[in-house]
Amino acid sequence: MDHKRSALYLAQAGAIAAIYVVLTAIAAGFDLASGAIQVRFSEALTILPFFTPAAIPGLIIGCFLANLLTGCALPDIIFGTLATAIGAVGTRLLRRHKLLAPVPPILSNALIIPFVLRYAYHIPGSIPFFMLTVGVGEFIAAGIFGLILLHALEPVINRFEL
Repeated sequence: MDHKRSALYLAQAGAIAAIYVVLTAIAAGFDLASGAIQVRFSEALTILPFFTPAAIPGLIIGCFLANLLTGCALPDIIFGTLATAIGAVGTRLLRRHKLLAPVPPILSNALIIPFVLRYAYHIPGSIPFFMLTVGVGEFIAAGIFGLILLHALEPVINRFEL
């Protein structure tokens, strides 16, 4: 990788991380960033690995920092970041199937975060219930908002071949 491409990669990753943190902070202000019912606007960004591999470290760092800065419990910082990492890598792997791109973050969060809610935060409720609520929130953020973002960015990114 030449220096110009390395700089672009770092800039993209850094920008994505920063935007993820800001969007999570906004969601936290509306009490939507954590809990049994959550719609993190920042999870729409999990669609970005469709366009660039730089989004993967950007999302991982962004999620880690957002969880740290919004006061999440240590298991949430670890496993929430892991769920985002799995989702980002899965989205990158599915980049040839545009409409499937949001599926990995939806599934990874719906399968991992309910255990965090139950055992790290001791929120009353069942794991299947949390899978449903987290899954619906992630479907809204990554599935709906993420696909809207993908379709909005596609013509611009294709023009610049990023």
